[in-house]
Amino acid sequence: MSARNDQHFLVDQRAVERIAGAVEVAGKRVLEVGPGKGALTEALLSRGALVAAVEIDQNLVDSLAFDFADEIRSGRLTLIQGDAVRCILPQFDVVVSNLPYSASSKITFRLLDTGFKEAVLMYQSEFAQRMLAYPGTPDCGRLSIMVQTFCAARRLFDLPPQAFSPAPQVRSTVVHLIPRDPLFPINDRGLYADIVKALFSQRRKTVRNGLKSAKGIIGQEMLEQILAGLPEEILSSRPEALYLEDFATITNLGCP
Repeated sequence: MSARNDQHFLVDQRAVERIAGAVEVAGKRVLEVGPGKGALTEALLSRGALVAAVEIDQNLVDSLAFDFADEIRSGRLTLIQGDAVRCILPQFDVVVSNLPYSASSKITFRLLDTGFKEAVLMYQSEFAQRMLAYPGTPDCGRLSIMVQTFCAARRLFDLPPQAFSPAPQVRSTVVHLIPRDPLFPINDRGLYADIVKALFSQRRKTVRNGLKSAKGIIGQEMLEQILAGLPEEILSSRPEALYLEDFATITNLGCP
């Protein structure tokens, strides 16, 4: 992707090496979203990764195809021209990417649904802060809950605007994700995702009113079942005040 498509090319070689070396990639299938001019791609290949790079900008795809012709011929690099939010993704084990800011949320949710063994992802720092916000705190949102329900997430390091060209107006943060089983049993992952999304789309409402607004998604019978089973403490709270266990409780009450 080019700068006009929200790509800021990582030019700080030390940062490139830190990101590429944050997880073991030798012999693994690595997905890279938004390779840009290929700085991170080259670092991953040099570590023995088998890289599949998804790039939306055809001009950059053509440039990468020229620069990495040998790696493509050998099968070590696969280039895919497309939008990582919706295109068909190849099989992969690890994700290492400098994600475009505007698509960070959609790509992250897609990765959670697709599944991976480990991920090192760069985000706008404010976005990363929301992702890592503890459940039960004001900064917590749908992103925080979904990521922390299904992953162990931690901040690795920050990067200043000067690490990129063109320089963005914000700092960036590299985050490490490892999928895990939920800490609290969830009987229906799809329903869990729907309830979390519905509640945070009405985050100024209480859980009781937020669930009522979601009747079209969960249905009247399930709504009544959930409302009847929840304690008043949860029903009168706002979504950001809930913990992971609370979202699991709400979901499981709606399951047969």
